[in-house]
Amino acid sequence: MERLRFPLWALFGAMLLFSWQAWNADRARVAAGAPPAGVAAETVPALDEEGLPPLPASPQGGQPEEPALQPSAAPSTGSVVRVLTDVLAVSISTSGGDLVEAELLGYAQDKKNDAVKVRLLSAEPGGEYILSTGLRAADGRPEANHRERFSSARGEYRLDSGAEELVVPLTWSSGGITVTKRYRFQRGRYYIGVEQTVRNESGEDYAAASYVLVHRAHRPPSRSMFDVDTYSFTGPVYYDGDSYDRMDPEDLADEPLSETAVAGWVGSIQHHFVGAAIPEGTEPHQYDGRFADGSYRLSAIGPLRAVPPGGEQRYSSQLFVGPKLQTQLRETAPGLVLTVDYGIFTVFAQPLFWLLKTLFGFVGNWGWAIILATLIIKAVLFPLTEASGRSMARMRKLQPRLKSIQERFKDDPQGRNRAMMELYKTEKVNPAAGCLPIFIQLPFFIAFYWVLVESVEIRQAPFLLWINDLSSRDPVFVLPALMGAAMFWQQKLNPKPPDPMQARIMTAMPVIFTVFFMFFPSGLVLYWLTNSVFSTLQQWRINRRTEKAPKGRPAR
Repeated sequence: MERLRFPLWALFGAMLLFSWQAWNADRARVAAGAPPAGVAAETVPALDEEGLPPLPASPQGGQPEEPALQPSAAPSTGSVVRVLTDVLAVSISTSGGDLVEAELLGYAQDKKNDAVKVRLLSAEPGGEYILSTGLRAADGRPEANHRERFSSARGEYRLDSGAEELVVPLTWSSGGITVTKRYRFQRGRYYIGVEQTVRNESGEDYAAASYVLVHRAHRPPSRSMFDVDTYSFTGPVYYDGDSYDRMDPEDLADEPLSETAVAGWVGSIQHHFVGAAIPEGTEPHQYDGRFADGSYRLSAIGPLRAVPPGGEQRYSSQLFVGPKLQTQLRETAPGLVLTVDYGIFTVFAQPLFWLLKTLFGFVGNWGWAIILATLIIKAVLFPLTEASGRSMARMRKLQPRLKSIQERFKDDPQGRNRAMMELYKTEKVNPAAGCLPIFIQLPFFIAFYWVLVESVEIRQAPFLLWINDLSSRDPVFVLPALMGAAMFWQQKLNPKPPDPMQARIMTAMPVIFTVFFMFFPSGLVLYWLTNSVFSTLQQWRINRRTEKAPKGRPAR
């Protein structure tokens, strides 16, 4: 029985780790969105930036002349264009044509107050979170960068009932160059297409490169034992077309990002939500990331493209502002789904999420989907758990003989161990077999934990009665109490460890688990409760068959 000590302490350590994380995660939904930030009146402050993305090499080779910033490019104040779709309420500033506010109409910050929605973007001084697109021009020519003033024919746009797309145009003109920036919104979608069309009526050649930029003030999450943001990552992220990287803002100050990549993107995440800027993925782009004055700026700029006199050139990019819905992330850009980070247990968590989502499509309730997924896992693992259960049942029948050995060799520990090992060998019993179900279930337990914590699809998902959010703790602790009772019942069906210390640990386990699970997501407690109940029924059935089996013949 000495071999039981390590798995017991390993499980205990794992429970301590997840208890600490869940203790931190209790009030996830209150802080899921950015601090409420709006656009005061009808104006927004423009970005006070140190510079623009550096120009790429010219089509003829060499580095083009950096244009001096004209007075029109200085920070200014502009009006906003309001855009309303079925899922987004967006504000676009005419200063730069930037996205400066985005309200997610289908996501409440707090389950108890559905009127206050999650806001991702902000132009609030000191709390900026802005997605920009623009153009850089060669040879000091005028350019429609995100410091320039755009104009709009209307101050508000709405997606009409029955319409699938809404186009919002803004225009800029200087020195014979006209740029039309068109935002394309789609029904039910959080990705936004951006098309910049350059018309050259200047009478001479013109070359410009398009860029995307994410600018966000760094606000580290407050450290509270009841706040999910204390362990979920909030900050800049980067994808280079091959690998995904979460970056510490302070690390960018010491080692700025400077890479060339194809099919990449930059963004910023906060738990269930992401804002990303995705340049056109068919050409190499220069990626730059820096942290200064409490803010980080991530940009990607493409190659210069020539626009002959009388000619036209189009530049395309995409923005994503919304929840980390995995289907939409995959449809928007390669690698964007990696912002849903299940950590090292992705190999278990990703298939588990697929299973849960598939079951949800049939039953329409995430709680029932969790129960059905638990039963499916139990069915798949049945041969292993059945063999372990039979071993434990035989161990239970050996309890009187083990007790006799303990009494006979109470002053001879080595003789006692030899006698017990001989008995196990004679009866073909593996004393460590009882640990197998624990080790088998542990990866699924951790995978369930991360799926419930990280997947926005299950955020604020109700189950039954008082369980109105499977991703947060049970408000009245009924599920943890039921789970503790199920574990106690299951423990009574298993053989008692002959070692007194192990016996005391096992006796305390239901109480310890009940306390730990009080702070876990209720969906995770529902999984463990379901697993415990069916494991107990399985063991009860095995015990009954073992007790009725004739002596010398194993139960089937």
